[in-house]
Amino acid sequence: MRTVVAKFGGTSLADAGQFRKIKDIVSADPDRRVLVVSAPGKRFPEDIKVTDLLAECYEEAAAGKDFHAALSRVKARYSEILSGLSLDFPLDEEIKELEKHLAEAPEMAYTESRGEYLNARIMAQYLGFTFVDPAWCVCFHEDGTPDDEMTRRAMQAALRPLERAVVAGFYGADGNGKIHTFSRGGSDVTGSLAACAVHADLYENWTDVSGLLAADPRIVEHPKSVEYMSYRELRTLSYMGASVLHTDAVLPAADMGIPINIRNTDEPENPGTMIVRKLPKGQKKYPVIGVAGRKGMSVIQVEKVMVSDGSGFSAIMLDILKNRQLPFEQCLTGIDSVTLVIRDDLLAGCKEDLLEEIRETLKPDFIGVRENLSMIAVVGEKGTESTDANVKVLQALTREGIEISTINQGAGKLNLLIGVPDERYEEAIRAIYGTI
Repeated sequence: MRTVVAKFGGTSLADAGQFRKIKDIVSADPDRRVLVVSAPGKRFPEDIKVTDLLAECYEEAAAGKDFHAALSRVKARYSEILSGLSLDFPLDEEIKELEKHLAEAPEMAYTESRGEYLNARIMAQYLGFTFVDPAWCVCFHEDGTPDDEMTRRAMQAALRPLERAVVAGFYGADGNGKIHTFSRGGSDVTGSLAACAVHADLYENWTDVSGLLAADPRIVEHPKSVEYMSYRELRTLSYMGASVLHTDAVLPAADMGIPINIRNTDEPENPGTMIVRKLPKGQKKYPVIGVAGRKGMSVIQVEKVMVSDGSGFSAIMLDILKNRQLPFEQCLTGIDSVTLVIRDDLLAGCKEDLLEEIRETLKPDFIGVRENLSMIAVVGEKGTESTDANVKVLQALTREGIEISTINQGAGKLNLLIGVPDERYEEAIRAIYGTI
């Protein structure tokens, strides 16, 4: 028997009607043996996600304020789901437990994790599956960093004996039982870890879009969907802003060669996008499969004659950033220059001090800063090896009169990275998409 792990996101679990859709999806394929679920998301655009309501509970409790109004809204969301499904579930007991925690010693991770915890318990009862609490098997170190090796062993021990299981996403625990969470969207990571633990044949990620689109539909009208792409392409697009799948969710599945299928809960007949190591035979490989970008970047350019002559200039520059715990997005080096791309929000509080340290330490001939830039990735596993593809992109930007502040193509030739002014970002995305 094949084993499919299916992760369902917050919009797929927003209300009782969505729960019924999931039951139909699971019933349609008996190979879907392990489910990973998020907390209830928005039912309509103006709605509030349950995780955000729980965050509000924590903030009020931590500040010594009355948190009961927000907690009542959390309870109401689950009551509505339970009523719609006609389930007898001990919701009052669970809410009282959370209320006690908030009143006595509130912790943010524990509080926010209750959204997934409750949803998974409800889903398990609704489907007749076994509930698996990730506090038992998704392991963290005491400092809050994931313990990947322990998680692999613990999840295997927890899931392999079970015929059918529902796992809560987003959180786990350290050796002392303290709850820790992944970053937002971390249920994707839990799903990928579960797929690896059971050596799944397929990891399905069910969301509110029918696969990955070649561009942001808020910018490009009716962008085409992508039928197949590689793990590397997906990671790059996710990192650069395509928000269908958490970036870190790709790595565990990629390491084991488990295909990832991005599907739409509201259109289960749509095959979505398959993420694979290699394209199946006969599938056409397009030169460029997608374009995505991130606004709010700054470029620091440092020039000194022959910085690449073995003096260690670049290494010292990176040490300065490391000592300040200041991450950078890109580092471009030339014969006489080093260019750093850093997020505006990270640079804002230390810009003048950083520039002064660079001047004193490296004595550059020139140092300059350009703020409010967007970095755009034109992604294709082989496409950016094509001179024609690169030329079309640059010509499209030139025709629109869009200034190119930086351009970089790594040795792996997976993507072409282009910097443009923030105010021209959407125009640039549309111009580049027109070449795909």
